[in-house]
Amino acid sequence: MDIAYTYKDLGFIKEKFYYPYLKSASKKISVKEKINFPFDIERAEENFILKYINNTLLFKTDIKTCTDTINGKVHNIINVNRINDISHIDKYFESVNKKLAKEGVFIGCVETLKQRKEKIFEKYPAAVAYPFYLFDFVFKRICPKIFPTKKIYYSITKGKGRIISIAEMLGRLVFSGFEILGYEEINGVTYFAAKKMRLPRYEDKPSYGFIARFRRVGENGNIINVYKFRTMHPYSEFLQEYIYINHSLKEGGKFNKDFRITAWGRILRKLRIDELPMIINFLKGDLKLVGVRPLSLQYYNMYEEDIRNRRIKYKPGLFPPFFADLPKTFSEIMDSERKYLDNYDMKPVKTDLIYLLKILYNINLKLVLGE
Repeated sequence: MDIAYTYKDLGFIKEKFYYPYLKSASKKISVKEKINFPFDIERAEENFILKYINNTLLFKTDIKTCTDTINGKVHNIINVNRINDISHIDKYFESVNKKLAKEGVFIGCVETLKQRKEKIFEKYPAAVAYPFYLFDFVFKRICPKIFPTKKIYYSITKGKGRIISIAEMLGRLVFSGFEILGYEEINGVTYFAAKKMRLPRYEDKPSYGFIARFRRVGENGNIINVYKFRTMHPYSEFLQEYIYINHSLKEGGKFNKDFRITAWGRILRKLRIDELPMIINFLKGDLKLVGVRPLSLQYYNMYEEDIRNRRIKYKPGLFPPFFADLPKTFSEIMDSERKYLDNYDMKPVKTDLIYLLKILYNINLKLVLGE
């Protein structure tokens, strides 16, 4: 078992490696003041860790119970074992969250999907790498997430070696109550630093299947579950605010350089078939045929107050006015919805019919395809 300390040693560890004298990340730290790490790590890894910590408990473990045995609250926790080898990642993040003081920092590392693929193609010739990568992806990425194979996978691997995308890793952290401070690739793995901001989101249930369920703002401000074909990595829905803060909006109101979207997801969006499962919402009565788009809470809060308060008085639609007017900026998107709602208030049936014909014309004849 690859751990630096046994359970009995934890009391000694806390006493020996709890560092109240470490300087904050904003100040320069001399060599003498640096932490004397109890196992070998590279200088680049050490430098990354020292950006974010003040005083610390340091582990190298793939088991959750080490953090469970910590008494009281600590300022920072570092685990330099890969998150890929922890069998129940959400449970582990939950235990770290419980042991950290408010705004305490958690530092860990993960081998991402991209890094795993690069290592395989560096190690093997293409003729071997492609089939090996396909098998590796299916076994270590898909099997742990679907019901028929999940138990088999865990019985064979004990949950170790899972393939995790960077989007899933960051999304799991946000889901578990952390704010992302930064991440950096070092020696073939990605180190991350996250700050505890709240308790985990027990009420929000992440989904893994090909048909994903998303929480959206519906009529009267009620939250509805909207169904779509999955185009993003699991847990991506929890990164909406992070993406908004760190990435600008591009033409059409979408996020720029959105790394949450998978390769097959881009194809589904390009073909405009990713939203086909929303027909379920139409049949359930959550959506009507034409209407304002059902928005995530984060995106909804970006709207100006007048349209934000107005749009929730109406049932959202399968076909939004966006596809009739083709606005290019976020401001134009809001104006497009204002215009639609003004017309709808005067002549609802005629307005929806006109907009539907415009939308079908744009999609089918002009081939206006989503991204």
